[in-house]
Order: sequence, then C-alpha cells, then structure tokens
Amino acid sequence: MRVPKKPVSLCLSLFPPLLPRGTHPHLWFGSRCLSGPARFSSSRRRGILTLGACQLHASYSMDGIHTAAVDDRTLDCSRMDSFKNNGLKPSVWSSPEGGQKIDIAKQIFCNRSLNMRNIVAVGFDMDYTLAQYKPDTFESLAYEGTIKKLVYDLGYPIELLEWSFDWKYMVRGLVLDKKRGNILKMDRHKYVKVAYHGFRELTKEEKVSTYGSTLTRDSFDEPDYALIDTLFSLAEAYLFAQLVDFKEKNPGKIPDGIDYARMYKDVRAAVDLCHRDGTLKQMVAKDPKRYINEDTCIVPLLKMLRDSGRATFLATNSLWDYTNIVMNYLCGPHTSSGNTSCNFDWLQYFDVVITGCAKPSFFHEDNRANLFEVEPESGMLLNTDNGTPMPQVGDTMPRLMLQRSNKSCRVFQGGNVGHLHKLLSIESSSQVFYVGDHIYGDILRSKKVLGWRTMLVVPELEREVKLLWELRGSRKQLRLMRNERDHIEDKIHHLKWSLKFENVNPEEKQKLSSEVEELESQRDQVRLSHQLAQRDCHHKFHKVWGQLMKTGYQNSRFAHQVERFACLYTSQVSNLSLYSPDKYYRPSEDFMPHEFDILPL
Repeated sequence: MRVPKKPVSLCLSLFPPLLPRGTHPHLWFGSRCLSGPARFSSSRRRGILTLGACQLHASYSMDGIHTAAVDDRTLDCSRMDSFKNNGLKPSVWSSPEGGQKIDIAKQIFCNRSLNMRNIVAVGFDMDYTLAQYKPDTFESLAYEGTIKKLVYDLGYPIELLEWSFDWKYMVRGLVLDKKRGNILKMDRHKYVKVAYHGFRELTKEEKVSTYGSTLTRDSFDEPDYALIDTLFSLAEAYLFAQLVDFKEKNPGKIPDGIDYARMYKDVRAAVDLCHRDGTLKQMVAKDPKRYINEDTCIVPLLKMLRDSGRATFLATNSLWDYTNIVMNYLCGPHTSSGNTSCNFDWLQYFDVVITGCAKPSFFHEDNRANLFEVEPESGMLLNTDNGTPMPQVGDTMPRLMLQRSNKSCRVFQGGNVGHLHKLLSIESSSQVFYVGDHIYGDILRSKKVLGWRTMLVVPELEREVKLLWELRGSRKQLRLMRNERDHIEDKIHHLKWSLKFENVNPEEKQKLSSEVEELESQRDQVRLSHQLAQRDCHHKFHKVWGQLMKTGYQNSRFAHQVERFACLYTSQVSNLSLYSPDKYYRPSEDFMPHEFDILPL
C-alpha cells in the first residue's frame, strides 16, 4: 500500500516525575531542538501534548535528559529483534521506560478510525485471546482425544490410533467442502485458488471443472461447507484431510455408507465429546504451563486500562471453574517451578466477569438466557433479576456473597449483552471495545449486530509481517516480472492484429511473424520465471497454503473478513500495552487501482 505524503504532526509523551523540579525539557529531533516550558497534566496519567495525528514519544533518564523521538507508525526493522537480542521485553506504555519504538510484529493495525478516548469499557475473550494456547501441545492433545473418540465411541478403524498430528499443516481461513472431501483456500471474491483432496493437490483443470464452471456462483457457506475460522478448528481440519486420504487409499476400511460429509460430522461429534467429558480442561488444569503461553504484559495492560478510568470485563464461553484456573495462571504470581496458587486475586483487574456466555448468541439482546451470579469460592449459581441479587425461596434477604479478596468484581454465568450493558452502565454500544480471536464468535456479531468497536487477535500475524519485510525485495521483483509479461503480451496482440487485418506484403508479413515468435518465446520464459518465483515466495510463508492474508495478488477470504469486521487487528492482546490507552488509531488511506500510478510515494 502506498502512503501519500502528508504534513507531519507530532504528539509528545512526557514524563514529569523524571524531570528535575524547575527545569525545562529540551527535546531533540534530529539536528533541531525544541525547548521551552512543558505543560503537564494534573491527572495521575502522563501529560499528553497533542499536536496532531502521529505520535512521538520522548523518554528521559535520571542522569541527564536523553530523548528518543520515535514515530510509532514508522517501520525500522533493523531494530526488530533488539529487545529479543538484549534479553529485554518491550515496556508497557505507562511505565517510565514506555513509549519506545514498537517492533513491527507487535504493532496494532487499523482498518477503521478508533479514538480510544470515546471508549468506556474494554472487554476480552479468554481462550486464544488472553490465553494463547501452545499448538504443539494443546492442539495435539485435542487431536489425540478426538482420534480416541472416533475409534472407541464411533467405530472407526483402529489404525487411526497410529496417526500423528502435524500442527503446522493447517491454517485459518480455509474452507472444507464436506461433500467432496476437499480443502480450499480462496480469495476475497470467493474464487478457489488452492485446493486439496485430502493431501492431494487438485490440478488447475480439476479446480475449474469443480468450482469454476457452474452457471451460478457457490456461496461456500454452511451446510455444505465448513469454515476454519478459529485456531481450535485446525486439528479437526487436519483429521478430516487424513480421513479423506485414508478412505481413498484403503477401499473398504471405512464402510461405503460413510461419505465425506458423514466423516466430517463424526469428527465434529468426536471433538464435542472431548470437550464435554472435560478431559482437555483437566489436562490443562494439571499443568497450565505446558499448554498456555505465559504473557507478563497482561497484568500491566489491565492495570493501565483501569488506571485510565475505563471499566474492564471478561466474556468467555468457558465455565467458571476452568476460567479461574486459566486466569490464575495468566495473572497470578508464579513459583520457580512455574506453578501458581489458585485464588481469586485476578478478579481485581476486572469489573465484571461473565462465563458460559455462549457466544455468538450472547450478542443478541432478544436472547432470553438467564443470568446467574457465581459464588467464586463454591462455584454455586445464584438467581438474579437482570443482575440484581434475588432472595432464595424461604429467605427474606438476598443471599450474601461469601467474603473474597475483591468485592468490586462480580462473576456471572449466561445472560446476554443487555445484561452486560446494564452492569457496566453502558449508554451506547460504540463505547465498548472488545478483543477476541474468533472472527464469527467474537468479532462479526459484536461489530455487525451491536456496533461495538473490535480488535481481532491473529497470532500468525507475528511471523507473517516479519516475512513480509524480509521478502519485500522479492515481492517487488514479482511485480516487475508481472508488468514485463503484460507488456510483452500487449506487443504480441498488436502484431497479431496487424497480421490479421492489415495489408502487408509477404516479406513484411514474414518479418512480423518472426517477431511474434520471438516475443512469444520471451513471454513463455518470463511467465515460467514468474510462476516459479511466485511459488517460491508462496512456500516461504507456508509450504501448502502460502501467505495467510493473500492468495496470489488478491487478499484472501480471511483477510477480507478481518478488514470488514475488525476495527483493529494485531498478533497478541498484550500489544495493547505498548500504546497509549487514549490513542487515536487511524487507518492508512484507501486506494483504488487507478490511483496507484498517479499519486506520488
């Protein structure tokens, strides 16, 4: 995306506690010096001097004023791994060391303008948002449990128990064709670009005959297709591909009555059985460190948001017992062995916690699900009247909650978004900012139905943006090769037109024919070179599916969904801690194809 030249405007983050009393800060930007008295905010947050859209952060040291002016929109990837190489972690924005240059892999990207000053409440999903599960252990655990259910509960061949899970094979944004046993990756226009039958890649002719030669366009939606739009779905997609492959190579092993659609239905049933019997959650509860990534920036992020005057809430489909275990691991102190004691101290970082909220139906106000209050100590559910405590039968007063370390946070189960708005005194849905990982369960409904402001967590993005930077030269070369191919083809078309419709003598005709043959040879060479280079670039992102957000030159279907429904997107939730809680996020300018070669860089 080309960014047009714009007037530069500055925003300085100042640190008054570190300045000697009565002194004036001198801020150096390159060879220029800005000096003068600084005006600091009287609030407990750092003073913000806002001069325009971009932000420059100035940091100070005690032994003399040292300033580092950094535009957090600028990419300086020579320093991308500086924190990692020095054994340091990026500092939270509100700390004295905060306001530093943000690694490109940790940046927040903006689709729609969002002024955080207008946000009253910030909410979070838990699974794969606050809690980032390790795919090599957690997804493998889910995969193994699903295999056992298929064999022992649904009668599939015992050979399945010998299978293993390649957790790197599947990616989000794929579509499963239940009827044909195909796995598809398509662009934003729903044209199939990559397709596999099990683990066999379909030829171009097979793709066209199956998905590109119908009189009416397929919608590629349920019930005939399944969308792989969450990281929880990767294991079942891989297992579906294995079953398709097994059925093709082992006739009779799977009964004839079980077609591809039935196999997918059985896989889904086995996954549900794994979740219902509690096996997965019990294993995670025994050893959270083995299955969940530790993120030391989550607690500082939550503290910063609350100190900025905003309410915070947690809305998760997980029930209270599991939620408490996971949040204790994420927010509680850890021993040298990595264990953490289970208590309720983490509740101090939230105003409201709603468990078992059954998203996405939770986002519909006409959803009549009852709202129960949870006693954290016992897990007991208490009736409420839209969040107001109700007396139990035979009691004259509502049952008092047991004593706990934090009385400000209330824990609930069920309900709907109307209950949440009432509990947080929300006057307008646009005052809520919600962070989740599921494009349909978290982002689409909350954005489209309610008008909440949203941020999608895309862990895969961290690796993707680093590769994009490393391959920027190759991608530029691909564009040049494509332009050269188009130029040669235009010349061929013009010469062939001359041969067909213009009166030329035999000698001139022979000369033009030879020129056409030479150009066609050049075109074939450029086309082959371009295809090989494009495939090589494709494989660098993923050996099978390529770049997550692209299919060839088009945005992928997943990228299109991210662009449509997520106001912001980033690689992990704690990246929010690197930005001001009052930041005004602004998108880059939209471009139409006719503008690219007109507007200057």
